[in-house]
Amino acid sequence: MKSTLDNAVYNVQNITLEAKKSIKQGAVTPDYPLDLEQAYQLLNAVLATEIMCVMRYRHHQIIASGINKPQVAAEFKEHADDEQKHMMMIAERINQLGGNPDFNPATVMQRTATLYSAGVTDLHKLIEEDLVAERIAIMVYRKLITWFGADDPTTRRMLEEILKDEEDHADDLSELIK
Repeated sequence: MKSTLDNAVYNVQNITLEAKKSIKQGAVTPDYPLDLEQAYQLLNAVLATEIMCVMRYRHHQIIASGINKPQVAAEFKEHADDEQKHMMMIAERINQLGGNPDFNPATVMQRTATLYSAGVTDLHKLIEEDLVAERIAIMVYRKLITWFGADDPTTRRMLEEILKDEEDHADDLSELIK
């Protein structure tokens, strides 16, 4: 008599054989439905964007000046910390999928969706620059969430968590501009 699982949607014996065949691929099983090379490319692009955001927020945290410096610098620090967390989440996911997280400084500028303009020093303009970058990130994450969709729910949920933070950042910055 077959077990209940053998009669279910999947056959345990067949799945076990498949899992053993690709054991060196860690979490990536043969039924992963997306193009892994494209997934690595998309995630490395968003990794570069997060790297750029960390650098921009850290720079703004240091150069912020004026009567509102303490409040705004604290906001920049908080956002930089969040962006660094995002950066590590994305890098770890790329690695988990069997890819190589690309931290290469020489290619970050080519892959990032946001800009870094070191010439800006006006506090209002710094906030505005960061708000534009957050809005770009929001649009990018929405597209990525759609691309990964139901085919990779683990990556999708990670991206949704990051999107929530990016929306919070945009809201915070919008409040500061007012």
